[in-house]
Parts: sequence; structure tokens; C-alpha cells
Amino acid sequence: MELISKKLFAKPERKIKIMQFGEGNFLRAFVEWIIQDLNDNGAIEANVAVVQPMPFGRVKELADQDGLYTLRLEGIDGGKKVKKSQVINVIGDCINPFTQYEHYLSYGESEDLQVIISNTTEAGIAVDPTDTDFTQCPKSYPGKLLALLKRRYDKFKGDPTKGLAIIPCELIDDNGDELYRCLTELAKINKMDEKFIKWMQTANHFTSTLVDRIVPGYPRNEIEDIQKETGYIDNNVVKGEIFHLWVLKKEAHVQKVLPADSTGLNVIFADDIHPYKQRKVKILNGSHTAMVPVAYLCGIDTVGEAVNDKVIGKYVRDFIFDEVNPTIALPQDQMTAFANSVIERYQNPYIRHELMSIALNSTTKFKTRILPTLTDYVKLKGELPQHVLFSFAALVEFHKGKRGSEDIALKDDPAYLEKWKKLWSEFNGDYEKLAHDALAWKEAWDCDMNEIHPDICAVVAKYLSAIDRKGMKAAVECFVGGCKGACK
Repeated sequence: MELISKKLFAKPERKIKIMQFGEGNFLRAFVEWIIQDLNDNGAIEANVAVVQPMPFGRVKELADQDGLYTLRLEGIDGGKKVKKSQVINVIGDCINPFTQYEHYLSYGESEDLQVIISNTTEAGIAVDPTDTDFTQCPKSYPGKLLALLKRRYDKFKGDPTKGLAIIPCELIDDNGDELYRCLTELAKINKMDEKFIKWMQTANHFTSTLVDRIVPGYPRNEIEDIQKETGYIDNNVVKGEIFHLWVLKKEAHVQKVLPADSTGLNVIFADDIHPYKQRKVKILNGSHTAMVPVAYLCGIDTVGEAVNDKVIGKYVRDFIFDEVNPTIALPQDQMTAFANSVIERYQNPYIRHELMSIALNSTTKFKTRILPTLTDYVKLKGELPQHVLFSFAALVEFHKGKRGSEDIALKDDPAYLEKWKKLWSEFNGDYEKLAHDALAWKEAWDCDMNEIHPDICAVVAKYLSAIDRKGMKAAVECFVGGCKGACK
């Protein structure tokens, strides 16, 4: 079999109007797929220059395939199992700026360039104060982008019409605003001309985004079957789920040069992306975190098994629909549709999602993913969300570190693990004290959760007692059956 290339697949010649920082699985299975769709439907005519943000990456492997690669989308769509493959042909250049720095900077002089997209991990949007030598490739993403923008400013003599649409996809809050802030700070550290800084801030168009698609990546265990099916070798195959969502903060210029919502994809330009961020974090990430200790202590190992289990599946659905959905300020029909899509994604037979992979850093995950639902629900209803508190009791029990006779491989901040160990080592049968001390742990929760509601400690203690004495399986069956912790 031959390596995928232009010999096997025609590759349209398009101007490079988009620069993408990051050549990893997510961008190739999400953003480049969207750009492909926009090209195929005539909404744009643009290719992408992919920039490798780190010294080591995949641009050479992509270049060896003429920028072509296969995307496989698999999952449940409208209740039906779907598997489909597609060759993505939008990569027009592959750049390693550490060895091709001048070639990289030359794109700053391009009349065609309109858009910058990035996904350099959450740690990528940060100021590196040592990025002060722009005669060589800066280490950080903001440093590289700043160098490109400075070249552009100089080439076009500060022309305000030559600014770019800058669209970060990193999973941090207000990522567009944060990138703007980092660029400004780094420019000031480098004592750059105030006129340039003003141009950078006003001529360019920063927008914040939320991205959502599960991308398992290279299907290593299936690659031989895929090659037999396709008839060619592809060392950059990437696998993703069917579901996708891209929410961008509405910005007129960005929407003009990248009309990603124009071809029927699940792309939204919104005045405020925060409710959508809340929806994803509270429903998708929150239900993941809520189900892990409950399902795992019942002897279940994967998300799919959990939601397909009669008892755990009901627990997860009731957590989402009864307690999370009411706390999010979006129309309930949208909330219901999204929640149903999440359940469908959990049941994807093509993705094996291990519960213990979600359990990583579960202390912090409870704070960021579930605690906001707890506080918002109490403010809204004046009462306690029972599924949330059952999940917290399960989290405490999970950190006892045992599933039957088997040790649980807990992975968290060492200080957090030491605190959990201390709480259990001091336990003398008083569930009320254990619940109180766990809820009062300000270092983990940034608050004393006992202060959220006068009954919270008693409720958590009740659930914790049932779980610890009877075992999780019996406790959750009782809970789901309507006995909200009164199991004796």
C-alpha cells in the first residue's frame, strides 16, 4: 500500500488564509474538519498553514503526506450507530518555526492571511517573561504570535485594516481576553513601541470560544483494519466522535472572515459564551465527576457501562435533569437537547472511556465542576440538591482508597491525598464529624461548605453512613429508589 499523498487524492489549490498553532489530534478532528466543510460548501476558499508550537511535533509527518490525513467519526447520531471516514485536504503548509523561523514570520507579510486559530493546551496561553529575543523563535505561543504581529505591523506600516481574526481554542475561561492580556503584557516587557501595542489591541479581533468534541486520537488498535478498508497508509489518522459544538463570542469581523455557522454545523456565535461554558462544565464534566465514585465503587469501570446500568444510569440522568439543568440560564429546550446528547455520547459504543481516567484530580474537579451547581441550586431553590450531596459522600468514600479488597490507584495533588488519608485515619465511627471536616476543607473548596445550608452536614453524614456501612451498590439502589439517604 502507498502512503496517502496528492498522487492518490486530488488536493485543491487555495490561498492560505488561516494560520493554526497546533497540529495535534483535536484541531485536526475539529477545526480543520469545520474548515473543510466550509470549503466544500463554498462558504470560504481557504487553506491552513499549520504551525508546530513545540520543538517536537507532527508537522514533518503531515508534510510527508502532503498535508492529507483521514478523519474517522464514530458514534451515535439520531439514535443510530454511525461510522464515516473523510480525507481532510485543507493543510497548505506545515511549519516548524524552530527550524523555519523566517518562513514562519513571512506569513506576517501575507496579504491573504486573515485568521489565527490556536490550541496550545491550557498552559499555552501564559506570559513567559524570558521571551525577549525575537531574532530567534520565541518559546511561548504568545511570544510567537507577538513576533508575527510585529512583522505584520512593520510590513503594512500600522494599517488598521490589516489586523487578524484571532481565535484561541484553549480550554480556559475567556481565552480570547486572556490571550489579549498576555500579548499586551509581553509587548510591554519587551518595551515595544506604544503605537504597535495600540495597533495590536485595536486592529486585531480577539474572540473567546468554547470547543466540545471527544477526540480519542490515533486509533492504534484499529489501524490495520482501517488501512485494509481505505487501501492506503496514513500515519496521521485521527478518530473523533460525531458530536461537535463550537461557541464563539460574537465579533463581526471574525464572523465575516470565518462564517463557521453558515453551513449547518453546530457552531454558534453568541453575545455571551458563559452560559454555554456553564452548560458543558456542569452537565458533561459535572456528570462525569459525579458518576465516577458512585459507579466505580459499584464495580463498574467505564462511562458506557455506567450509563447503561439501570441504577447508575438513572442516578446520572436525575443528577443532570433535576439538579444541573435548572441552574443554567439557557432555554430549557436547549438544555434538554444538550443533556440528551450528552447521554447519547456516553453510550457511544466506539469509545471506551475509563472512569479512573476521569478520577484524576477528582478533588479539584468536584470544586470546579459540581460545587457551582450546589451553590447555584441552593440560591435558586432554597433547598439542597440531593444527588450532588450523594456524589460528595461517594467522593469521601472513594478516597478511603478501597474497592472491596482492591486498592484504588488514587491520583491527585499529594497534599490533597494526604488530607483525605488524615480524615479517614481519624475517623472513629462518627459520620457527622467526618462529613463536617470534609465539607469544611477550605484549601480544597475555597469555602466552608457547611455554611452553604444548615442541613448540609447532616445530609452528607446520612449518605456517607449508608454508603460506608451497606456498600455503594445497596446505598445507591436505595437512593435511586426514592429513599433519599434514610436507608437504615
